[in-house]
Amino acid sequence: MSAFDTSSETGSPAEHPRPPRREFKARGSFVIRCPGCNLPKLNCLCPYKASAESVARVWLLTHSLEHMKPTNTGRLIRDVLPDTRVFTWSRTELDPELAALLQDTRYAPFLIFPDDQPDYAERVVGIDAVHVAKANGRIPVFVILDGTWRQARRMFRKSPYLDALPVLPLRTERETRYRLRKPASKAHLCTAEVAIELLRQGGDETAASVLDDYFDVFNESYAASRFYTRIDEPTPAMQRLLARRDGD
Repeated sequence: MSAFDTSSETGSPAEHPRPPRREFKARGSFVIRCPGCNLPKLNCLCPYKASAESVARVWLLTHSLEHMKPTNTGRLIRDVLPDTRVFTWSRTELDPELAALLQDTRYAPFLIFPDDQPDYAERVVGIDAVHVAKANGRIPVFVILDGTWRQARRMFRKSPYLDALPVLPLRTERETRYRLRKPASKAHLCTAEVAIELLRQGGDETAASVLDDYFDVFNESYAASRFYTRIDEPTPAMQRLLARRDGD
């Protein structure tokens, strides 16, 4: 018997662990959430959901820890752009559907990542490559690593199946407006903000504007709900989204 084995023939804590003194509840577990948008019902996002069309597509390669986080902004992209694809990242296995899409000549995929390392400098392209793809009749695709910055760096390094993709760094003066997580730098945009700027620079300005408004509504609604505050007067972004839905 190992010195670390606390079991015995007559029963032990290893077999009959002591029950916790009180029920464990994760932070925010008591909040009543909307089943549609997963935001607190106090400031539900559903009335402001609006879709838009874009020439460029977005494929999200999402870290497994991000899927269940209500603060994840990747899902906002899918709400606004119906053609968005979402795949779960794996270090060892490539999703078969993603593998097929990467080989589909209709698409021109670009891996979105900073050009801050010399070991892949030959893969780096500018936003002009997106416009060239459009001119050649191909559909540009922004492959975004959806996770924290630390997770995204690891995903980039540990995904050999993405090594053949050109790397498109996002160059923008935008500073993050995301209020639900504290970034290491104001230049570190969240996933939705990255997509907004890429769409705008790629020429899909209407889609970028709709997603930007939807992100603002999500950002404001969630932040207010954390302080149990209801937003009674629609914000300008809310008004624009409502008007767009009414127009459809």
